[in-house]
Amino acid sequence: MAALPEQPPFDGGNDRRGGIIEGLATAGYAVVPAFFSPALVRALQREARLRDRRGEFQEAAIGRGEILQQNDWVRRDRTCWLDGSSLAQCRLLEELERLRLDINRELFLGLFDFESHFAIYDPGAFYKRHLDAFNGDNPRVVSTVLYLNNDWRDDDGGCLRIWPAPASRRAELDVVPRAGTLVCFLSERIPHEVLAAHRERLSIAGWFRRNTSTASCIDPPR
Repeated sequence: MAALPEQPPFDGGNDRRGGIIEGLATAGYAVVPAFFSPALVRALQREARLRDRRGEFQEAAIGRGEILQQNDWVRRDRTCWLDGSSLAQCRLLEELERLRLDINRELFLGLFDFESHFAIYDPGAFYKRHLDAFNGDNPRVVSTVLYLNNDWRDDDGGCLRIWPAPASRRAELDVVPRAGTLVCFLSERIPHEVLAAHRERLSIAGWFRRNTSTASCIDPPR
């Protein structure tokens, strides 16, 4: 796997992290274009495609734990979990760790760790409107999406459609999945949908989580 150049700097800095925190506090979501450097985005693109060629992606499922199931009526993407095994992944996770610490310091959300996966949406693939967590029964608190698509045009489709609240009928925003854009939103509060794309669409979806471990059950499972 190709080495990632040391320059240019890869993170968005304190100001952009502050913008995410303000958006989470006021609207429940934030969208920051070009949050990560083109060098890091290219490295993550290459890694996603390499892992796909190796057959490491699987059809995505819905549900949690023992009730995971595939449902082509709801979602049709393919995923591959990040494991921190590459330099590009490590740099991404380092910056998101800075974001986790800043969010906890300002919003007191008790974020404990982070999990994420590459996602590939082949042409025509979608993910219907949903929430990432429900009524406190899921440790996911803040969801993130990083886009890895160069030269994405509006007519390529594949936007992330955001509603302002679970009961909302009218969407508030369509986010074009352009390379380097980072979207963050509250997992229990913000319904969202991935509209069908007309070309291959790459992203990294992730979740900042609370620790729900007990004496008899370690979360996340090991």
